[in-house]
Amino acid sequence: MTADGQTLAPNVHEAEPIPEAARAEIDRLLTSGDLFRYTAAQGAPVSLLEEEFAALLGSRYALAVASCSAALFLSLKALDLPRGAKVLIPAFTFAAVPSAVVHADCVPVLVEVGDNYRVDMADFEAKLDGAAAVMISHMRGHTSDMDAIMALCEARDIPVVEDAAHSLGTEWNGRKIGTIGKVGCFSFQSYKLVNAGEGGILVTDDPEIAARCVIMSGAYETNWKKHPGMQNSYMLWQNKLPLYNMRMQNLSAAVIRPQLPEVAGRVAKGRAGHDRVAEQLNRSPFLAVPPALPPEERAPDSIQFNLTGDWTDAQALAFQSEARQRGVTVQVFGLSEGNARAFWNWEFLGPAPDLPKTRAMLMRACDVRLPTRLSEAELDFIADAVVASAQSVKGRRAA
Repeated sequence: MTADGQTLAPNVHEAEPIPEAARAEIDRLLTSGDLFRYTAAQGAPVSLLEEEFAALLGSRYALAVASCSAALFLSLKALDLPRGAKVLIPAFTFAAVPSAVVHADCVPVLVEVGDNYRVDMADFEAKLDGAAAVMISHMRGHTSDMDAIMALCEARDIPVVEDAAHSLGTEWNGRKIGTIGKVGCFSFQSYKLVNAGEGGILVTDDPEIAARCVIMSGAYETNWKKHPGMQNSYMLWQNKLPLYNMRMQNLSAAVIRPQLPEVAGRVAKGRAGHDRVAEQLNRSPFLAVPPALPPEERAPDSIQFNLTGDWTDAQALAFQSEARQRGVTVQVFGLSEGNARAFWNWEFLGPAPDLPKTRAMLMRACDVRLPTRLSEAELDFIADAVVASAQSVKGRRAA
C-alpha cells in the first residue's frame, strides 16, 4: 500500500511467514549438525512430524519424504503392481503425476476432465475396467466425485491413491481429503498451504502399505525400528525391497511442524479470500468460477476460472497480457508455453491421446494464485484487474 492509501499489486509468490517457533529448533539442529532423520534413537523432528501429521489427518500412519512426487511413487510401488499395469489419472494434473506412474513402471491412462476441473465420470467408468489402480489428483484443490469414484473402484477391488498436494484441509462429506483412498499424498512445496520449500508426506491406515513405503523410502538396515508399530511387517520386508532413498531431513521437518497448528486458520482465510474474488469474477459475463460439488469444503490458495462465451486464442492471450500490465499474473493453462499441466506437453508419454473435453477446458481455464496472507484490499485489487482486463479485451462493459 502506498503512502496515500492506494493498494499496490500484491506479490502472490510470497507465502505465509514461517512461525518464529521454527527458528530455535533450526538453530539447535544447525549447532548439533543432527540433520539426518535416523541419527537420534527417538524423537527426531521428522518422526515427530509424522506423528503430528497422522493425528491431524486422523490416520494410523504417516511417512515424511522428499516430495509429494516421491510419496506418489512410493505409494504405487507399495501396491506391488505388475510391470506395465494401467493406472488411471485425470488428464488435468501436474506432470509429476504421470511421471510418478512411469517411474513405478506402470502406464498412465488419462481420463477426461470437464470444464469444472473434475473427472468426467462417464469416461472414468468407461476406462476403469483393466486398470490396476487409480491415482486421483485433486488438481488445484478441486475434488471430483469421491463417492462415485470409490464405489466404482471398491466394486472392482481397485486401490485408489489420492494426490492431495493442493488439498490439505479440504473435506468431502466430513472426511478429510487424503484419507478416503488407500493412500493420501501431500506436498510441502513453497506454493502449498504449508511451506517447506520442498517436501511431502503420505498417510495410510494399511500397515503393509506403510511398512513397504518406509523400507523403500530409505530405512536401511534396522532403521525401521525407529518407526512405531508394524514390527512384524518390517521384518518381513527388510532387504526384500529396493531402497529409493527419498527421506525427509530434519531441517524440513523443523520448518513444517510449527505450521501444522496454523492449517485450520489458513484454510478459513483461503476459503474466504477465494470466495470473495469468485463473487466478483462471476459478475462478469466473460468469466465463470465453477462451484464446488455440494459435499466439498474447499481449502483453496488459488482461484481457477473459465473464459466464457466466444473467446479466440488471440483474445485469451491478450487477456493474459492485459492482466499482467495491471499487475496480476493470469495463466491460461493451455496457452502458456510448455505448461506442465497441459497433457499434450507430456511428451515422455508418447503421442498425446484424444481428449477433446480436457483440451477445450485447458484452452480457456485460467489460474491465479491467492495466498492466504492477502488482505481484502489486495484480493479486490486482483479481482478488479481480472474483470477489467476481460472487459477491455472483449470491448464492452459487464451489465
